[in-house]
Amino acid sequence: MVLGISPDKPSAQKKFKDKYDLPYSLLADTEKEVAKKFDVLKEKSMYGRKYMGIERTTFVISPEGKISGIITGIKPDEHAAAVLAALK
Repeated sequence: MVLGISPDKPSAQKKFKDKYDLPYSLLADTEKEVAKKFDVLKEKSMYGRKYMGIERTTFVISPEGKISGIITGIKPDEHAAAVLAALK
């Protein structure tokens, strides 16, 4: 099972899902509660300005419900290959 979670509103997620024809569910974490629990809310910097944002992270969870892999710090276009490698 694949789930995507982001702090975006459900309406924005629907547009994103439709635009890219995603075959999985997207869950809204508008209050960033899940992001905080999984420690992916990090200080970021853009053009010298610091802000709190979500670090792109994939958690591979085993059938027993245990985290068996964490993929982070990877470019979006390389992410899918990294996830597939982690699943093997």
